[in-house]
Amino acid sequence: MKIFVADDSSIIRERIVRMLENVPNARVVGEAADGAEALRSIPETKPDLVILDLKMPIAGGIEILPLIKGLSTPPIVMVLTNYATSHHREACAKLGADYFFDKSREFEKAIEVIESLAEGCAHAKS
Repeated sequence: MKIFVADDSSIIRERIVRMLENVPNARVVGEAADGAEALRSIPETKPDLVILDLKMPIAGGIEILPLIKGLSTPPIVMVLTNYATSHHREACAKLGADYFFDKSREFEKAIEVIESLAEGCAHAKS
């Protein structure tokens, strides 16, 4: 499963990438520190999953989420944010987010979901 990580925090991006190195069938194909960079790179890298932060420079996750989901082959989108309010959760669901996790409380749960998705992706290809 190809994964793209969009988060303005280099520390968070590095942590996610390190954790994904231990997930069978998962490979990070790109990273972005802002929404504009993500929008340029996602169509080129064609990930199966985008891990998306809400608060990023230039364009935030809420702004680019509908554009990502509007691609001809839209990836699964997992929002991973420190702004896990019910308002943000509902807005992301309406815009097409497949998953929504709080960075501070649900980081491990997000990794578990990624492991499950990667396993399912491997079975689908065999």
